[in-house]
Amino acid sequence: MEFKKLKFCNYDSIIEVWERSGLPIKKFGRDSRKNIQEQMKDDHLLFLGAFENNKLIGVIIVNHEGRKGWINRLAVLPEFQRKGVASKLIEYGENWLRERGIKIYATLIEDYNDSSKKLFKKMGYVFHKDIFYFSKRESDET
Repeated sequence: MEFKKLKFCNYDSIIEVWERSGLPIKKFGRDSRKNIQEQMKDDHLLFLGAFENNKLIGVIIVNHEGRKGWINRLAVLPEFQRKGVASKLIEYGENWLRERGIKIYATLIEDYNDSSKKLFKKMGYVFHKDIFYFSKRESDET
């Protein structure tokens, strides 16, 4: 398995991994070609891919705002799940954050996603019952 920083030319493969793994996609908003292209220019954000025989099999987006790092959009093709791909992507993302002086790593997981909850717990993440997530969106696509 090989890990590489993803480029905009990987866009279609990224979307395929997200779709096949069951992640919700906002093709006309945050996940549009234009928005992903702009996001990839941000130095505080890493699109990382796991490749097997030159095929993209896993994706993670890692970013930070200077104080806290975020693990986002972690997805692995179904036929490669439970083979350590997601763990390796998380480890790579944590190292990328650590190199930038970030010492707190966080993620948001949908309530129904038991496999992700188990994975992050196994990797040392702590579930906080005392923290509630609020968001305000300008549209359904953001």
